[in-house]
Amino acid sequence: MREFEYAAPINLQEAIDLLSRANGEGRPLAGGTDLIAQMKENRKSPALVVDVKRIPELDVLSFDEKQGLRVGAAVSCTRIASFPAAREHYPALAEACGLIGSVQIQNRAAVGGNFCNATPSADTVPPILSYRGKVVIAGPDGRRELAAENFFVGPGQTVLRKGEILVEIAIPMPPSHSGAAYLRFIPREEMDIAVAGVGSFVQFSADGHRCEQARITLAAVAPTPVRAREAEEFLAGKAPDQAIFRQAGELAARAANPISDVRGSAAYRIELIKVLTRRSLQKALERVSGQPTI
Repeated sequence: MREFEYAAPINLQEAIDLLSRANGEGRPLAGGTDLIAQMKENRKSPALVVDVKRIPELDVLSFDEKQGLRVGAAVSCTRIASFPAAREHYPALAEACGLIGSVQIQNRAAVGGNFCNATPSADTVPPILSYRGKVVIAGPDGRRELAAENFFVGPGQTVLRKGEILVEIAIPMPPSHSGAAYLRFIPREEMDIAVAGVGSFVQFSADGHRCEQARITLAAVAPTPVRAREAEEFLAGKAPDQAIFRQAGELAARAANPISDVRGSAAYRIELIKVLTRRSLQKALERVSGQPTI
């Protein structure tokens, strides 16, 4: 591991200044579960590590029906998974937070870090994209906000510029008669990386007989998380049933562009997307109706 300097600022502007002066050689540290491992393996060698856990703006976890859910970039997965408002209104996100690594990892790992690490298999990303989340970024030129789905550029790459920090993720209150679910496939029962994952959000008509809108996000099957827009458009206006969800799965698979690696072939990942899409849509429907689907 390369020697590095360590700083622990207590306000956001100080952190921005430190990173700006590092000339691209600085890295923020929230939970450190990715960064520290990468440094030990010499995959990343920052000259400066900026610990952001003491910055109040990055430690916010709040909810109200008008503002929705606000998650500071340094908030741990454990806090989100156990936050009552997240469990009630954003169950797909709460469940995804409970899938990351071990309990010890969840106590450290931050959703902001999961975003900034930008691995295509990140578990918290698909539900946030499907819930129509936004990211708030601060840097030398001020603040900017953009849709969470536009945050990712490629594997390990984001839109963050020199000196910028992800401050928080904001997710609007889900509309009435809506439900969401995140499902993934891993070779082991836990503590593994997704071979494929799907986050589905569906809003139904008041009588439950028609799908009004859908958002489906795929993980681990493209260079970045990807929306299955053809499947989303297909579901709009349809009556929810097994045949419709199965066809949506077939269409969702068209959005995937997976690779073959030691964890699974591209063809295998395509089939997984079909199944996970169908099952996540079923689970989303169950959350609206309160009844299990057949």
